Amino acid sequence: MSHAYTVTPENLLQFGADVLAETGVPAGDAHLLADSLVTAELWGHSSHGMLRLPWYVERLRSGAMTPVTSSVLAVDQGAVVVMDGYHGIGQVLTSQATTIGIERARKYGVSAVGVRNSNHFGTAAYFTRQAAQAGCVALLATNASPAMAPWGGRAKAIGTNPWSIAAPAGSRGVAVMDIANTAVARGKIYLAAERGEAIPEGWAANADGVPTSDAQEAIHGLILPMAGHKGYIISFMMDVLAGVLTGSNFGAQVAGPYESKRQSGCGHMLITIDIGAMMPLAQFEERMATLIADIKNVPLAAGVEQIFFPGELEDIHAAQHRTAGIDITSHTWQSLSRLADETGLALPNIVNQH
Repeated sequence: MSHAYTVTPENLLQFGADVLAETGVPAGDAHLLADSLVTAELWGHSSHGMLRLPWYVERLRSGAMTPVTSSVLAVDQGAVVVMDGYHGIGQVLTSQATTIGIERARKYGVSAVGVRNSNHFGTAAYFTRQAAQAGCVALLATNASPAMAPWGGRAKAIGTNPWSIAAPAGSRGVAVMDIANTAVARGKIYLAAERGEAIPEGWAANADGVPTSDAQEAIHGLILPMAGHKGYIISFMMDVLAGVLTGSNFGAQVAGPYESKRQSGCGHMLITIDIGAMMPLAQFEERMATLIADIKNVPLAAGVEQIFFPGELEDIHAAQHRTAGIDITSHTWQSLSRLADETGLALPNIVNQH
């Protein structure tokens, strides 16, 4: 049996959007959600790619996630806004928040947009990059279902609670950070389980809190925080921003995208700064170019060919995958095949099998 199927990004995007449309999602929203998954594949983050499509479909079918997303501004204080997403699609709500965040930052210099009663939105960088391309610096935080124990505990009580910061970098594109506060994003453990691979030491512990390299044990156990107690503390504070402050669920109340029947209730916080309110954009981009050049010109450690600035590797991977295609694991391909059968849609054309 083949271990991977290579398909074009365009065909994969069309398939994903068609599956979601068949599940009751309006065409534009279906395209956005599918594009967020394919973009993760392009960046080389399969953990946040097509393996998640069946999860979204199951949640849409059960009604845990509402196919037709509607939102209201529960709070509108100009530079400060809180959206209520009524359990709609996280990508759609966060896209709306990004548009509002940029508009309000241009008007007031800075904006804070909270989102409550949302769902998993894919990769945070998908949205902060958009703000950066619009001439802003953006910070986006979200909370997530319990994955790690508080420092010193052995029961899941706090999410990976990822966050991203992005800034325009002139001819270099966008400098962007997107990290979970655990040693690894939970999706990478699911990906390892799908591939039947062991996970590195330091990623996770089993249900008894004992470190494990078994991905399946890790899914039912604990993901370990990055940098020890620091990862726990950052996750806690991201929950304050994304959950407590927005009026959404927080801590153990949040349900994950792989739980097909529970409403998520997760929250997000987007803080957007209009660079033009602080200095001319061209001056900022020139300063970014200097910072990046200084970083990349540092003498290399043994065996290293070049230094990358944050976000550069994703851009390199995207260029490669647009040409060579995207590899889908055998397990994920089987999941997509089931969706094709259930919806009566044709699978994407395979350009290579290996």
